[in-house]
Amino acid sequence: MASFALLFAGLTCINVIFAYQGKHIDPHFWTTVKFQLLLLPLIFAANLCIGYGVKLGLKATHQLGYVLITAKCIEVLISVGVGYWFMKEMPTCKTWVGLLVIALGVILVKQK
Repeated sequence: MASFALLFAGLTCINVIFAYQGKHIDPHFWTTVKFQLLLLPLIFAANLCIGYGVKLGLKATHQLGYVLITAKCIEVLISVGVGYWFMKEMPTCKTWVGLLVIALGVILVKQK
């Protein structure tokens, strides 16, 4: 559970930072550099969360592939939420079917 929470927190932070950058930060090089430098402590904390989430997940499951695939699934769900939050993108039926296919893939990977 701690692994999931850490992965969720770190991946959410990273996705929100990039979504905010994409929507609100001028795409010129130096503006982007300044934004990234200002957010370095937050990005560092998010990367620590992700790293420890993977480490704890690996310790619990002993399957790195499962942990990494689960992290990607979490990130896809977060991306759908962040897309709605920042860009008002409504998930379509295809989005939900795609998420279901991913979930089934995780279940298949977990089976021995």
